[in-house]
Amino acid sequence: MYNLIAIGDPVIDTHIQIDDSCAECQVAELKEMELCLDYGAKIPIVDSFQALGGNAPNVAVGAQKLGLTTAVVSTVGGDMNGQSAIEELKKQNVNTDYITFDKDAKTRYSIILNYKQERTILSYTDKKNYQWPQPFPATEWIYYTGLSEGHDTVQTALIKLLMDHPTIKLAINPGSYLLKYALTTLRDVVRRADLLIVNKEEAEKILGRTEEEEKSITAVIHELLGMGVREVALTDAKRGAWAGDRDELWHLDPYPVEVVAKTGAGDAFSSAYIAARHFGHDIPHALEWGTANACNVVQQHGPQAGMMDQNGVQGFIRRFKKIKPQKII
Repeated sequence: MYNLIAIGDPVIDTHIQIDDSCAECQVAELKEMELCLDYGAKIPIVDSFQALGGNAPNVAVGAQKLGLTTAVVSTVGGDMNGQSAIEELKKQNVNTDYITFDKDAKTRYSIILNYKQERTILSYTDKKNYQWPQPFPATEWIYYTGLSEGHDTVQTALIKLLMDHPTIKLAINPGSYLLKYALTTLRDVVRRADLLIVNKEEAEKILGRTEEEEKSITAVIHELLGMGVREVALTDAKRGAWAGDRDELWHLDPYPVEVVAKTGAGDAFSSAYIAARHFGHDIPHALEWGTANACNVVQQHGPQAGMMDQNGVQGFIRRFKKIKPQKII
């Protein structure tokens, strides 16, 4: 039996570090969420590299490092990127027996522009003929995350599996495609989740309401719990992370580290939070694990390079022992 099976697309990421002093690149003065590149210019970069990414592979690798046995269920294209993704997962001891090939599709890939501690992702996705494993392997947890067009087959089979095997715990972190193009059916799965892990923006998209409209993050979390979710973990960058269920809610400030690149922070949080819950730790302890893993990942480039084992996570938490989860309710 596996401890965790992650369902989601592998992605080949090309990371590009734009020179912070580049005169042809800037963040818009009047709208800080816009990255502006001079049209037709040559933009200087200081580094670039390729690495395996994607929410499901990142979480599977992170959980494996923390002591869980993991596998990935997905479909990749019939190209070199698909084979490369599988080979890299094998190197990380993640089982790839349930990844199939669609010879008519391309494996997902992205270009990640890193500039002044933030990243902008140019993402390619292709419709895939996903195959559901028959029989589905025994597992304690399923982590359902980013898939492409054609995901309906997987989602329908997932719901049936959960109905037939109610002891399987479901964790969800919805991918960008599902949030953008399949929000209505995604909500049907979210209602069945034992654990929903989202950032603030993802939570707002699921609810169809903003934090301002809900009046507080606490209200946002309670609305998600009201959908049927049993436990919610919500992150919001510099504001930290919240987690709780219908009985209690906790908040933890981020650990004070230098942010180099944010890619993979959410996946690092998810893998460590789930691992902590798997090993019987309570919600505030899981918050510490998730935040520590995420804060270590953002100190370097690449989504998996900074993921830690249990000793690393516990040592990281001890370094910042004055920062403790605070109970809100």
